Amino acid sequence: MIDTDTVRGFLEERHRRLAREATGFAAAALAPLAPVETDADARARAREILTLLGEGGWCRWAVPAAWGGAAETIDLRACCLVREALAWQSPLADAVFALQCLGSLPVALAGGEEVTGRWLPAVAKGAAMAAFAMTEAEAGTDVAGMKTRARRDGDGYVLDGRKAFISNAGLADFYTVFAVTGASGEGGEGDAGRPEITAFVVAGDAPGLEFAGAQVLSEPHPLGEIALTNCRVEASARLGEEGEGFKLGMRTLDRLRATVAAAACGMAARALAEASAHARKREQFGRPLAGFQLIQQKLARMATDLAASRLLVYRAAAAADSGSERLTLRSAMAKAFATEAAGRIVDEAVQILGGRGVLADHPVDRLYRAVRSLRIYEGTTEIQQLVIAREVLRGEGD
Repeated sequence: MIDTDTVRGFLEERHRRLAREATGFAAAALAPLAPVETDADARARAREILTLLGEGGWCRWAVPAAWGGAAETIDLRACCLVREALAWQSPLADAVFALQCLGSLPVALAGGEEVTGRWLPAVAKGAAMAAFAMTEAEAGTDVAGMKTRARRDGDGYVLDGRKAFISNAGLADFYTVFAVTGASGEGGEGDAGRPEITAFVVAGDAPGLEFAGAQVLSEPHPLGEIALTNCRVEASARLGEEGEGFKLGMRTLDRLRATVAAAACGMAARALAEASAHARKREQFGRPLAGFQLIQQKLARMATDLAASRLLVYRAAAAADSGSERLTLRSAMAKAFATEAAGRIVDEAVQILGGRGVLADHPVDRLYRAVRSLRIYEGTTEIQQLVIAREVLRGEGD
């Protein structure tokens, strides 16, 4: 069960009900699924999970009500609660839900009637899998290094380039793709020399878009590369105006960053539960591990880190739902603190479990592998710290 008491001040009663329902769904639908062992297993399971999420109505939280969503606008506190519940039971299920949000939010924010009508109702039903394609092999945090180009061609655009580290690569029904625009692929120059970037929706079966191969993680997850070669899209596939893609991408990440922190809380909570249960029943030197002060100290730090993380997460989500101008600062704080804390908590859980904690089939070992990437994707911890410092120096610290 998600600890909603700790964050009661940021939630409404409907959120508390949702937390109970999400926890129940995860236990009933996801717990019985066997762990995936290979990349191929993860890809098959991701589709299976998407169907379960769609049938359970959980994908409705990824889009606004106008396209079949559960709320008038995307409810970030609800998304955080869903991610926390899913991540506790299955990091892969959390990732599937997260990409429904990440891939479709730019469409909801800036798409025209044709593209929103085609994709968002399907996302809400779990009938279309989304992906977010911004990162490239040489352009991660530094988007100025982006090489993918989109050039005008008649009444549409032609895209060429390669995207890497893309979740759902090879599986997605559509990709939100970011590309540099401009005559002859040169692109205009924006603020501080940043290239002009534009976002497009590209169908997974579009001619010229190919799955370029899997990038295999230690904890199986459908990650990979896509290649775009003379890939033509209609002008209606463009999200917003030319040159607005960078701001659209950052606006999307800003809003969803707190949900990454919520997933970290879910994984950390599972690790704490596993460690606590083990400490109570495992005996050494004639008494349970829980009787040793050093183990108690570890558990105390883990529980405190988790509580502090949740407070930062739901403060940020509440700020997003209220339209607060402090969203950037609060989201950065939540992600930086919660993902780093989750890493510490899971590591301590491994230590408490001892040899069991490094067995490949143990939940804590799987969490150990899964939690690490949260400190990297959607903005590394280091980048979040720079964002926090910038906002503090502007006088926005709280």
